[in-house]
Amino acid sequence: MPAAAVNHRWVCEAVVERRDVLVGRRVVITGIGVLAPGGIGSKNFWKLLSEGGTATRRISFFDPTPFRSQVAAEIDFDPESHGLGPQEIRRMDRAAQLAVVGAREAVEDSGLELSERDPRRTGVTIGSAVGATMGLEQEYRVVSDDGRHWLVDHEYAVRHLYGYLVPSSFATEVAWSVGAEGPATVVSTGCTSGLDSVGYAVDLIREGSADVMIAGATDAPISPITMACFDAIKATTPRNDQPETASRPFDRSRNGFVLGEGAAVFVLEDLAHAQRRGAAVYAEVAGFASRCNAYHMTGLRTDGREMAEAIRTALDEARVDATAVDYINAHGSGTKQNDRHETAAFKRSLGEHAYRVPVSSIKSMIGHSLGAIGSIEIAASVLALHHDLVPPTANLHEADPECDLDYVPLVARERRVDTVLTVGSGFGGFQSAMVLTGPRRDS
Repeated sequence: MPAAAVNHRWVCEAVVERRDVLVGRRVVITGIGVLAPGGIGSKNFWKLLSEGGTATRRISFFDPTPFRSQVAAEIDFDPESHGLGPQEIRRMDRAAQLAVVGAREAVEDSGLELSERDPRRTGVTIGSAVGATMGLEQEYRVVSDDGRHWLVDHEYAVRHLYGYLVPSSFATEVAWSVGAEGPATVVSTGCTSGLDSVGYAVDLIREGSADVMIAGATDAPISPITMACFDAIKATTPRNDQPETASRPFDRSRNGFVLGEGAAVFVLEDLAHAQRRGAAVYAEVAGFASRCNAYHMTGLRTDGREMAEAIRTALDEARVDATAVDYINAHGSGTKQNDRHETAAFKRSLGEHAYRVPVSSIKSMIGHSLGAIGSIEIAASVLALHHDLVPPTANLHEADPECDLDYVPLVARERRVDTVLTVGSGFGGFQSAMVLTGPRRDS
């Protein structure tokens, strides 16, 4: 055999051996940072969910009177009180501010001293569906004099406008704030961005590109342009006289979702790395998969085939049988086609167990924060594992007969939770699923 061929074989065998070792890496969550409507910080966030409270209200950021839907789930967020200085506040769009504060909270929660680590082994992945929507809209209003001028004078714009235009600035800001010099990426896959960004971070750790990842998602889309876009396709609810009960996933009376905002960021580590430093582990990201239906920009097939495929693949990667799932954190947007699509997907992927596992949607309490919601729902799933409590679906009084699974209504349910399935569905046909397991799974 020629020497070159022998060397090539050794190289291939070495690569395969290294891949087997790295694929065997287990990735865990050791820190959580959450900023959500009705609850800044993981404790306040969980208090709202466990009590079945709602944070939806009439929009206060601007006058919503001209719009079909006038309700949203806003965060009472003061960036200065959360440690951001005047220059940071001026430089960053609201979504970037939420991400940075969430990242700092997650790192503090993890007990990880990043300053003592090789910064090149720490990376960042941040998901976002709509980027710096609020900053861009505000600056357009300034340079166009509230739309009066077609030809605009750029000198009226903030000097950091480029950072608003390029969503990658979110990853940059988070990396700067924690001193991470490893891979830094923004993942934008619509409403599954928050799941996909964490899934990508897990892959980076498994392949050996990083030992620690700061991963999550952020969106602050509550602005006139966003409301107008969703008004046009009648995706958001017109239930303006009852904002506290406007988000009604799986209920017979639902008529659209409630827009929200927020961020959730996590510290992800190789399990062995976390154990060496004595870190407390919230959960393991045991499996993840994503699919696209290649079907319609906003439409969904009724059989839920693509979501079901993502669920099955995530379960296979986690080496978890469908019957082991203790709780499903649903996408549960509150639109009829989504709720029916999910119901079909759960039946298709879990079989008879779909009728036995409790399901709920936290969007009933905190609205739909687009790209951020997948990460916020990961946080809810991890806390459900931690507290052995299934959060309820608020405002679910009379289930749609086509949604005939165990959609937990109104009041949280106590039960042992060792394995959670959390799913997302996004415009463009994106379908993602993640399996999270608690520390007790191995006990």
